[in-house]
Amino acid sequence: MSDKRIKIAIQKSGRLTEHSTSLLQKCGLIFSHAKDQLIGYGENMPFDLMFVRDDDIPDLVQDNLCQMGIVGLNVAMEKQIGMEDAKKACAYSIEQTLDFGQCLLAFAYPEDSGYSSIEQLDGKTIATSYPFIVSKYINDKKLNIKITEFSGAVELAPSLGKAEAICDLVSSGATLKAHNLTQGETILDSTAVVIQSNNSLGNKEQLWVSKLLERINGVLQVRESKYIMMHAPKDSIHTITELLPGTESPTIIPLEGTSEIVAVHVVCKETIFWETLEDLKSIGASSILVVPVEKMLM
Repeated sequence: MSDKRIKIAIQKSGRLTEHSTSLLQKCGLIFSHAKDQLIGYGENMPFDLMFVRDDDIPDLVQDNLCQMGIVGLNVAMEKQIGMEDAKKACAYSIEQTLDFGQCLLAFAYPEDSGYSSIEQLDGKTIATSYPFIVSKYINDKKLNIKITEFSGAVELAPSLGKAEAICDLVSSGATLKAHNLTQGETILDSTAVVIQSNNSLGNKEQLWVSKLLERINGVLQVRESKYIMMHAPKDSIHTITELLPGTESPTIIPLEGTSEIVAVHVVCKETIFWETLEDLKSIGASSILVVPVEKMLM
């Protein structure tokens, strides 16, 4: 009997699409997907990709129409807080934070308004596409601010007389500047996340989901990791370990013909700078080689 297909919802077009499909491919998923096709069928694993609007991803996972999704934290949290506000249970959880799709959800004020903080807007109006996140932030601060929801082009709201300020996603800040807006307080550091339905899966399906999440974690670890090899004096091992950031215990290999020098192999999980290599050389290390890691399971 074939495995039940597990559906993963991802953004059909936008800043997360290419990163999401690339991540899944690096996890070993092979899928067929034509340019205008909204479904990508997994060929070597029981996963199918559903290409949908990003705002629909939490709803699809909430209703268990898709069992997993890759979406911005801002979208996932907006849905979660909206469910809490409606006294309903959120039926999905955030399983993994990813390393792409970074942006800020921040307030912005017209340059000539004289506003520079949210406290100055008591009794005023803010336009946003994220009314639940913004409402929670405002309520926590016990401010009396009206929120008007904009589904797009939020930065136009002050010019249209709809609001005194806005709260919107900010990447480079260029859009704000183009509309004569000044960035204010950040209320959310957003990035892409993996969400999973809380509905129970069959044993086989849950094993596949766990395997995929483990591979995703492995891909993220690899992006931050380097494999370092060198020859070094045996009595410098402790100092070498302290110099290399995020290092586990190194592998020590004896070298033929000497008892004073050993080969040191270590996986380093943070950026290695030229200064680090120069410091290693200064304590007697030689033949230092830094290579990328292709795959890793922790």
